[in-house]
Amino acid sequence: MNRIFLLFCLFCFLSATAQFSSKDLSTSAFVDGTLLLPDGIEKPPLAILVAGSGPTDRNGNSQMARNNSLKLLAEGLAAQGIAVFRYDKRILKQIKNRTLDESSIRFSQFVEDASGVVVYFARADAFSSITLIGHSQGALVSMLACQAGATAYVSLAGAGQPIDAVILEQLQSQAPGLVNDAATAFETLRTNGNVSGYNPGLESLFRPQIQPFMLSWMQPDPSQIIAGLDLPILIVAGDNDLNVNIDQAEMLQTAQPKAELKLIEGMNHVLRKVDGDDYENAKTYDDSTLPVMPALIDAIATFIQNLETE
Repeated sequence: MNRIFLLFCLFCFLSATAQFSSKDLSTSAFVDGTLLLPDGIEKPPLAILVAGSGPTDRNGNSQMARNNSLKLLAEGLAAQGIAVFRYDKRILKQIKNRTLDESSIRFSQFVEDASGVVVYFARADAFSSITLIGHSQGALVSMLACQAGATAYVSLAGAGQPIDAVILEQLQSQAPGLVNDAATAFETLRTNGNVSGYNPGLESLFRPQIQPFMLSWMQPDPSQIIAGLDLPILIVAGDNDLNVNIDQAEMLQTAQPKAELKLIEGMNHVLRKVDGDDYENAKTYDDSTLPVMPALIDAIATFIQNLETE
């Protein structure tokens, strides 16, 4: 009797967790990703996850930090009946193929990739809606890619100001002695198209090879762009985010009052709950064992599911 009961429990457990299938696919020469399809839903809504800055993969990881934030978010949404596509940023493929030329990278290339993903799935006509979800830098990428045919948009830890203003705000709290030098360097870059003689402590921001990319990233103003969007919008931020303060989310909501704003208590930049200090917060960036906050998954899932009734 006990053996039968255990087998029954095992069967129920397997049935409960086998809620979606996974398929790797390429939508273009630059975009390789993974599609999660919920079981038993003929035409589910689709969410497209767009990663943040740096050479970030489809799971939300870099070479220096592996936290699986986007993988866990995708699986959480798929478990609630939402198809999810997440993909590696193109620079990862270029690094692997040894074709990366840093001086040729432009912010618009990331927008082209995200737009292409939207078009790819829109043509498939297999989904009831298409929601772009951009994390951090990906929030701005997604915002600009909405015009490719997205049904809805989610800004997740996205900025409300151009990136130079955001970086200056970060430096103010983390390295205040560099703020004035950075402000001068950004202004010179914006005016002249290049900058030299900057403080050596700012080398990671102003290396000559990446100045063209940084300049291209500085051009879009998220608040101006979101003000012009005419589609359902959810803005999500965590009050323990060390990278992007919640005032950035509030700027976006001010610029687009029709957007829904969701502030998640305790959530940090990699979508985890943090109760400790900044050191404890930073440790989560390289910890894939921690769950993504359920409140985040529920907020995004509810937003997408409500699209079906509008």
